[in-house]
Amino acid sequence: MSRVDCAHPIPSAHRAMPVVIPPAFTAPEPRPPRAPRRIHPAARLGVAAAAAAALALAMLPGSAGPQAYAYADASYAGAADHTAGSQIAKHEGVHGSPTDLRSVPIGQILGHDVSGHQVGIDWPGAARTGARFVYIKATEGTGFVNPQFGQQYNGSYTAGLIRGAYHFARPDVSDGASQANYFIAHGGGWSADGKTLPGALDAEYNPYGQTCYGLSPDAMTAWIKDFSGTYQAKTGRAPAIYTSTSWWKLCTGNSPAFGATNPLWVARYNTAVGELPAGWTTQSIWQFADKGTLPGDQNYFNGASDRLIKLALG
Repeated sequence: MSRVDCAHPIPSAHRAMPVVIPPAFTAPEPRPPRAPRRIHPAARLGVAAAAAAALALAMLPGSAGPQAYAYADASYAGAADHTAGSQIAKHEGVHGSPTDLRSVPIGQILGHDVSGHQVGIDWPGAARTGARFVYIKATEGTGFVNPQFGQQYNGSYTAGLIRGAYHFARPDVSDGASQANYFIAHGGGWSADGKTLPGALDAEYNPYGQTCYGLSPDAMTAWIKDFSGTYQAKTGRAPAIYTSTSWWKLCTGNSPAFGATNPLWVARYNTAVGELPAGWTTQSIWQFADKGTLPGDQNYFNGASDRLIKLALG
């Protein structure tokens, strides 16, 4: 680092420079005090009404922007038990299973989904039982990460399963983009290795309160678009959407907006898949039972092995 060279002293005979004295600062003459401005009482009421309206808008379900979540209950009590379909089984019930027919549907591949609720999974055993793919809960909202995720995600991969991660949506606590970023940051990404399914958004009944998280159908659809668009921009893949037809009709107004872009993972605990949400003509995955021969929920991929690999590859 360079330094100033002070080796040459100023000569003692150097002529002193004249001292310049700045002119004295003169304060301006004070102005007479301005009379206070009168505000008409009606104007005061208008300002107060506008402020109240803005506050009410921030509290309305479905309001856009960060204020929409200022009064949200961000509790994550019981999050470890909020698995894909845990609330669907409670609200819609279990009415049978295709396994009651004692045969695997033709052209379907068996798989399952798990969460932190399942501990110490025997992944080689699951593969031997017939599992070919699995979805694993990674996150919920922006405040919960599955503590078993690492073992489950890596263990299933080592056992030869095609695996993916899913996110339990909490539209009541933050916007879709924030939750997509949180999901990606905690294991929900995607890679084109043929072994990783696109991340999935679990959109189902609210375990904490209002069925549709306090959102109108239009606001819910916008929230899902926000999540989906952010996830696709960051990973290059549109996320799969997990839902039930009944919830989708109730909470999005049966929006057809995602059928052309997002794979459908539909839940229905019955002997047939039944009616699909608007926009989709077929499902990629059907969650047909909340228990069975594999750990967690039971699923069928709708197609042969080459189509499953294609879904993984994108």
